[in-house]
Amino acid sequence: MIEIIKRGITKVKEDIKVIYDKDPAANNLLEVILCYPGLHALTAYRLAHRLYKWHIPLIPRIISYITRIITGIEIHPAAKIGRRFFIDHGEGVVIGETAEIGDDVLIYQQVTLGGTGKDHGKRHPTLGNNVIVGAGAKVLGNITLGDNVRVGAGSVVIEDVPESATIVGVPGKITKQKVMSETLMHNRIPDPVTCELNRLKYELQELKEKIERN
Repeated sequence: MIEIIKRGITKVKEDIKVIYDKDPAANNLLEVILCYPGLHALTAYRLAHRLYKWHIPLIPRIISYITRIITGIEIHPAAKIGRRFFIDHGEGVVIGETAEIGDDVLIYQQVTLGGTGKDHGKRHPTLGNNVIVGAGAKVLGNITLGDNVRVGAGSVVIEDVPESATIVGVPGKITKQKVMSETLMHNRIPDPVTCELNRLKYELQELKEKIERN
């Protein structure tokens, strides 16, 4: 039991440190402890997850429910979450029962890691290490996002994404195969629809010029 408590304290310390590392608005320890709902939700989840693994009935779901009321973040106790996970802002975040999240993952408010139906078994996404999911994005179904994937704000992802790719749009489309930055630059993500329209525009212009020459 003492060893479990020590591991829990170590994880909480890591969770606090990652807030300092990834959020420039974090000014002091007291502010982080009192004013970051993502930290509160994650700490409550770790307790609920431990009780869930001990096969204690009902109480883990009650903890999850109360945490959702207080923080606006819903994490099912059965979800598997790695180390140094950071939920920025957090309101409206939903993480489903069979979701799996790797280490050093960052997600923003209104993100859903959800299912697509009433199937049993694995029905929620798996996120690799060092993944960033932008505000309002929906990652749905038993799909896998590889390591270092970046998901643009408002995207809907319903298919597997290879590692180090950037995906945006509804439904999500891969715009970059190799991530060059550690962060997700929302203002520099290309729009795949605009790119396709521009390509068609250039092709039509070329056809028009050919017709005029003939």
